[in-house]
Amino acid sequence: MKDNVNAVIEQTEQLLGELDQMLEQREQVRVDTLKQQSESLTVNDVASTENTANTENTKSRSKNRVANQAALKLLMETYPKAFSRTEVRPLKIGIQEDLLADEKIAKNKIKRALASYVRTLSYYRSLQAGNARIDLAGEASGEVSAQEAEHAKGKLKEISRQRREREQEQRKVQAEKEKSDRLSNKLEQLVNLKGR
Repeated sequence: MKDNVNAVIEQTEQLLGELDQMLEQREQVRVDTLKQQSESLTVNDVASTENTANTENTKSRSKNRVANQAALKLLMETYPKAFSRTEVRPLKIGIQEDLLADEKIAKNKIKRALASYVRTLSYYRSLQAGNARIDLAGEASGEVSAQEAEHAKGKLKEISRQRREREQEQRKVQAEKEKSDRLSNKLEQLVNLKGR
């Protein structure tokens, strides 16, 4: 039964990751649309500048995410007993030094991959007090302390809070866009009436 629950949790996490990517893609489309609209309306010059900066940040984050995922994939292929998307387990304290000493993967890729791996929801969820930590061979090497488990719970709460804030901000931006669109339409109608 526990395996079924873990499988459902993992599937849910994968779906959440895919939803995050879809939201980012929709945000990019929205930013591009706003940019096009702002180019034709001088009223929105300031918003256009802000949207351009946001687009550049989004592109940069996207490039970093791709590099991080590639490094993580390499790590999972090289050490399948320690790193997995479906069977996430707490890692040994100091595993980065073990990876560097093994010299199979470049230092910068190790750092990217580890940072990505240990910041996932599934990794934080694996940090339950008393759970075994594993080394590169997948063998037990220490335990998760109660303090570490509490820290992980706090991180999960923080991620959830940040996600809610992003969603609220996106709804706010959407409402502002709709308001701006309505205003633009009304201005257009007024201009058309005066032109008759």
